[in-house]
Amino acid sequence: MDQRPIGVFDSGLGGLTCVRELEQRMPGESIIYFGDTGRVPYGSRSRETITRYAMQDAAFLRTFDLKALVVACGTVSTTALEELRRVHGDIPVMGVVEPSAAQAAALTRNGKIGLIATRASINTGAYERTIHARRPQAKILSAACPLFVPLVENGRTQPGDIVIETVAADYLRPLKEAGVDTLVLGCTHYPLLREVIAAYMGPGVRLVDSGAEVAHSIGQWLAEHDALAGEDAQPVRRWFVSDAVQGFYDLAPRFLGREITEQVEQVEIEQYL
Repeated sequence: MDQRPIGVFDSGLGGLTCVRELEQRMPGESIIYFGDTGRVPYGSRSRETITRYAMQDAAFLRTFDLKALVVACGTVSTTALEELRRVHGDIPVMGVVEPSAAQAAALTRNGKIGLIATRASINTGAYERTIHARRPQAKILSAACPLFVPLVENGRTQPGDIVIETVAADYLRPLKEAGVDTLVLGCTHYPLLREVIAAYMGPGVRLVDSGAEVAHSIGQWLAEHDALAGEDAQPVRRWFVSDAVQGFYDLAPRFLGREITEQVEQVEIEQYL
């Protein structure tokens, strides 16, 4: 048993969809979350900037005695994961690409897999390489969705909202017309748009939630290494952001599925390296 916490970070609040899955699957685990709300989104940044931000985020979380680090950000997972693993190799560092790509490869029936993610994630080709390693003949069609993150962060997620439905239709139309039967939600913000996306794509398309898949994978790893907290654990939650805390209190419940009752603290993230 290992009662040390799991560290989770994202560019903003989207990583809370991963925390929600962790809480449901492993309610006894302690979790420390950092959302880089002062610098969101990461998807339009250069590789160098994304890597620097990711290293700072991880360095802050490593000031706590973690047993695992979850990179709940598609952009960082495709851009800086190997560097994070090189520096923090003493603990498991798990991103969202490998688990969700493996699930998509297993689920597709016609071999046509759609990917929606940030432009930075798509440009790396990480999802394509990982899927093709498992299903070489798969055809992967990707679409960058730059407006999804800011719209989600501003609460524009509900079916019937003409703004998000119009944007979603514009982004998803080529994937639907191509006949994909599986769609990877390659950003942990996107599960909040599941209803909008599913309604547009239709019932024949399976959606792969990257946050849920990484939560499942880290749970498996902890179980296999006898590193779960155990039945007598008293889990704690700590929340940190790089911008004003009130925004977290206001918006986090939409991602987490419950109210935030614990204290939220602001961090000067630039001081960490």
